[in-house]
Amino acid sequence: MKLPCENLGQNSRMRGWLLWMTLALSAAPSWAAHAYAQFGDIKYPPGFTHFDYVNPDAPKGGEIRMVPPTRPTNFDKFNPFTLKGTAPSDIGPLMFESLLMGNLEEPTTAYGLLAEDVDVAPDRLSATFRLNPKAKFNNGSPVLAADVVYSFNTLTGKLAAPQYRTIYAEVKKVVAVDERTVRFDFSSPNRELPLVVGGMPVFSRAWGGGKPFDQITTELPIASGLYRPASDRLGRDITYVRDLKYWGADLPVRKGQFNFDRITFKVYLDETSRFEGLKAGEFDFMREFSSRNWARQYTGKQFDTGEIAKRAFENHNPGDFQGYVLNMRKEKFKDIRVRQAIGLAMDFEWLNRQLFYGLYTRVQGYFPNSEFHAEGLPKPDELALLEPLRSKLRPEVFGPAVISPSTAPPGSLRENLRKARALLAEAGWTYRDGALRNAKGEALTVEFLNDQPSLIRVATPMQSALRKLGIEMTFRTVDFSLAQQRMDNFDFEMTSRRIPGSTAPGGELFELFGSKAAATPGSSNAWGISDPAVDAILGKVVAATTRPELATAMRALDRVLSHGYYSIPHYYGSAFLIGYRPARFVLPSTIPRYYQADDWALSTWSASPSNK
Repeated sequence: MKLPCENLGQNSRMRGWLLWMTLALSAAPSWAAHAYAQFGDIKYPPGFTHFDYVNPDAPKGGEIRMVPPTRPTNFDKFNPFTLKGTAPSDIGPLMFESLLMGNLEEPTTAYGLLAEDVDVAPDRLSATFRLNPKAKFNNGSPVLAADVVYSFNTLTGKLAAPQYRTIYAEVKKVVAVDERTVRFDFSSPNRELPLVVGGMPVFSRAWGGGKPFDQITTELPIASGLYRPASDRLGRDITYVRDLKYWGADLPVRKGQFNFDRITFKVYLDETSRFEGLKAGEFDFMREFSSRNWARQYTGKQFDTGEIAKRAFENHNPGDFQGYVLNMRKEKFKDIRVRQAIGLAMDFEWLNRQLFYGLYTRVQGYFPNSEFHAEGLPKPDELALLEPLRSKLRPEVFGPAVISPSTAPPGSLRENLRKARALLAEAGWTYRDGALRNAKGEALTVEFLNDQPSLIRVATPMQSALRKLGIEMTFRTVDFSLAQQRMDNFDFEMTSRRIPGSTAPGGELFELFGSKAAATPGSSNAWGISDPAVDAILGKVVAATTRPELATAMRALDRVLSHGYYSIPHYYGSAFLIGYRPARFVLPSTIPRYYQADDWALSTWSASPSNK
């Protein structure tokens, strides 16, 4: 069955790109170099020619045709930085560049892109970037410090999507020192901040011709990236074409990357037509999220002959968090016992056995399969962070880490539902008049917001289990655009959520779990988590000076979040399930250690001679 990941939406996809661009980045007390590392571990020296996982001699040309990893039905704007509307897939990474650029080997290091040098002050309260004099926008104008300042002020202004104000909240001001030098001043000596701002997308002051930023919709971006849309028409499918005048083709961070002349994203309204499109040759590459489809549909002559390849690409990425999210802005979900009880109604073992072909592993915590996952009792280094917060934390946080409920023998769903009934009774919910009711006589109901019809089959067993408790769960299935609108406005009770695992977590976690984001429409804090203890631990995450310090703070965060029972953990797979047409591509000889399948294919694959 389908992993609950496609309902992130285009705005969330954009946020994911932004967080990917700002791979946690910080440095030693002082820094002036071609690259910047959170913990000082730079692999590539000045003058390096290319990243090891790319083919620097990969030929340019040909086309790759894909389907978006999200589920838009169309796009109605070219501006990916505003809250209202839907931008086309991947317009962010293909059109907009940043001062610095990460790679797929080093999770806490980035190298110069628009900037050729970064200088961090000894007190770490500022970072100064010197722009590459060759950098140009797609209209031929140079990228100047004034454009960087304009981009920052616009993104943190009231007309842009509000999450950017959270991401850059610790930046006091941005100053154009001279025409090609820009300085960011910080509120505190946060070691991550220089590359948070280093990953900020930059665009021209001329974009939109003076229009208010939230009214820039149909105007093609004036940006510095490798591609531009082939057409200025809004609609469903979109094709990007290589900008033949792109300024940075010979940069070491670009060498051997983005080799296709044309990149097309095709949109299908349902899974069946999308898979038939793959078989019919309408597109070339698709990541499969459904274990049922993978086991039952990827068969037949085209797969036997190799016309279409079916391959599971292994990776070393931390496991994604996936789960049902409960909106604590709703009064009925504010009681932790209610949230814990609802979670006990999910039977993962039955789902994995009956629907998932045994392909998945249960999610544990928020950072599964990584050094950031809390296990067992808190170790001394974790306790050193948690003890000062003891008065703000539940006593259980200092006990064993939370383990997702199981129905494996000797456990059972029946036993889990007994525990759930006891928790609900403690919270004041008792069964009478055909439903579970509180003292006011109000029935406990749950509305599941969903834009994936196939997910209903996965959630129905939980619906049946909740009904045994007297809780009626209903499904509100809407299209992608309406689901995104409701999520942006926190107008939901329960939904599914996926957060890609990160090798370098940092300030973006404030956008996910911070109190300020909980009150910011359009933020990623769907739960409504507003907890001073969580905020304090997030501060420790971004202040970490070594990898062990970061891991300790992350395990403490995982422990506190898990004990809040804000989510009902789902499941994840250890490989990317990919269907593609191998005759059209040449794959690089090296698969990087950390990658996302779609981004890796776009950035490092190249066209075969027959695909020219």
